This record gives sequence, structure tokens and C-alpha cells, in this order.
Amino acid sequence: MFKVTPDHREASNKFIKHDSNMLKQIYGTDDVTPYWIADMEFPIASPITQVMQELVSRETYSYEFDSQTVFNAISNWNQKRHGLTLDPKQFVQVPGVLSAIALLIREFTEKGDGVLIQTPVYHQFRRLIESAGRKAVSNTLNIADGRYVMDFDALESQLRDNNVKMILLCNPHNPVGRVWKPDELQKLVAIAEKHQTLIVSDEVHADVVFEGNTFTSIASFDYDNTITIIGSPAKNFGLNSISNGYIYSANTELKDQIKATVASMSLDHGNVFTTRATIAAYEQGEAWFNDFVQYTQRNRDWILAFMREQLPQVTVFEPEGTNQIWFNFSGLNLDSAALKSVLVDRAKLALTPGTWFGEPDENFYRMNFAAPLEQIQNSLLQLKKVLS
Repeated sequence: MFKVTPDHREASNKFIKHDSNMLKQIYGTDDVTPYWIADMEFPIASPITQVMQELVSRETYSYEFDSQTVFNAISNWNQKRHGLTLDPKQFVQVPGVLSAIALLIREFTEKGDGVLIQTPVYHQFRRLIESAGRKAVSNTLNIADGRYVMDFDALESQLRDNNVKMILLCNPHNPVGRVWKPDELQKLVAIAEKHQTLIVSDEVHADVVFEGNTFTSIASFDYDNTITIIGSPAKNFGLNSISNGYIYSANTELKDQIKATVASMSLDHGNVFTTRATIAAYEQGEAWFNDFVQYTQRNRDWILAFMREQLPQVTVFEPEGTNQIWFNFSGLNLDSAALKSVLVDRAKLALTPGTWFGEPDENFYRMNFAAPLEQIQNSLLQLKKVLS
């Protein structure tokens, strides 16, 4: 059963989103309500808690590996939810999604090569690319009819002119909330195939898709130069601090190359807590997850209605997926310092600055809404009060 608040609030934690030093470093104060990290505030599904309690009660932690059951569970989940057929034998397990991306960049590109990202996009992409000595090539998304779209003409010229060896796709897209449509992805694949460019698709938000939208994986296309990062229970089941990453490619040659590299560094072992938690999530967590998506969709819908009716000078981009919502505050006609003062000092909102994602306009911010609705309502009502 999905619950909004935990039973044991007194339990201690060191969650980054509440860390006083981190908040002071970013916002200059810790007197804020945090909406800046893409995780959830809710208690996880009870079958996951139960299986981890059972592990603790054994009082023994001998070597124990069961990645194949994990791969089967992920495959069955994707078949049921997305009609996506994945071969369990084509997965490779790694410690996390970011380590998967970092490894793939190093494995399939050379120093100085271009890796294309579609900005504004998850800020860790650029860090992973540049820290590996590669060049981040920004294919800036355009805004058309109130939503973000790919610029295919620019993309093709960038592949041709910037020695791009990899496209790093984000689907669903963080932070703008697009769930890319099949025709958009087909155009992307056609251009990539024309230039024989590898597509690596980060699909960690694949299951958090709202009514009226359908997720399409890059793995569903007939292009053998694709690698998908899919199946991590971090975003959909709240297991951010204990989840693994799962790399998938139907291309056995690519999969075997990745598997050999991962095994050579002993990165494929995982741990029993993550293994059992992932299996429990995908085999027993569907009812909880359905309730979670319904709850966060209500959050999204309330935010959209409130902002459009009460703060129409703020542009809101409706997320088709993810638990992130993207704001443009330029209609307030404030400079960046004044805007930050309004949001942080007066409204007590810790939103993620859009500049983190490669957005040059300092009026853009992202908000995580996987939080109790009452808390969100209080925060945005305080923002309205400040602006009034």
C-alpha cells in the first residue's frame, strides 16, 4: 500500500537533500524546503522493506549473487508495462546508472571525441563526458507550442562537424519532462544510422509516465548500434541509495564487450540487498507503483492548475513523464539575484537552478514534485504570497 509519510519519522538519516552544509553551499541558507534532488519523500513499497528485513534477520552475509533473476524480473516488468521484449541474457549489471554512462563513454569513444547531449539536460551528463576528456556537444532543444522538441537539422550537422561518436539520449527527459514520441525517436535513429553513431539512452525515468503518454524505448528500434540503461529501481521505487544500473543491448557484440570490461574491473557483483530489493520491486511492487504514479500525477496536475491560474506570469512546461517540473520565471521581470532572493529567502524554496542543466537563461528552475501534496501546496502558496 502506498503511503505519503513514513511510520518512523524519528529515524535518523543523512539525506543529501536536507544536508545543512549542502543547502548553505548552494542556496546560502538551510532554511528552505528542498525540491532540488530527483528522489521521493515517500516510504518505499512494503514488499521491498519486508525482504530487506528478512535479510537482516538472517544475521549472515555470505557471498550471494543472483543477477539472472534480476534480469528476468526487469524483462517481465517491461513486457507487461511497455510491451517491450527484452532478452534477459542481454543485460549487464553495474553499480549505478551514472557509472554505467561513465563506463560506456570510456568504452566506446576516445579522448577528444564528441558526445552529443540535448540541453537543457541532466547536469551529470556533461560532467561525465568532460571528466573523461571528451567534448560535450550541445544539441539545444527548441520550444514549440509550449513544449520542447528536438532540433534535427542542427543535430545532423553536429554529428557531421564535431566528430561525434555517441548520442547520449535522455528519455523521458530530465528536466523538461518530455516522453519522446516514436516518430521523434525514429528521426533520431535515422540520423544516427546515417552517420553510424552509437546511441546510449538513459531510460531511468521510463516508468514514471503520465496519462496520455506512452514510453518508447530506444531498444525497440531496428538499429543495432544502441545501448539502453533501463531497469534501475532508483526513480520508480525510491531506491536511489541502494540501486544498481542495468545496461542492455540487443547487439550481442556490444553486450559482450561491455560485459568483458565490467567483469575485468569486478563491477558486476552487486550486493544482496540491492539484488533482493530490485526483485521484490519488479515482482511484488506493481500495486504500490501504480498508486505512486497516480499520486504524483495529482501533484503535477495541481501545480499546473495553480501556476496557470494564480501565477500566470510564470511559464510552466507540462511534464509528460518524470517527477520534475520545469519553470521559466522570466515573466516576473526580475534579475537573477532578485529572483533567487524571492525563491530562496522569501518563499523558502530550494529549486534546482536551470543553469545546472546547461540552460543559459537564469530564469529557469526545476522542481521535484515527488513530495507530499500538502507540502507542495504550502510552498507554492507562500510563493504566491511573496509575489503578491
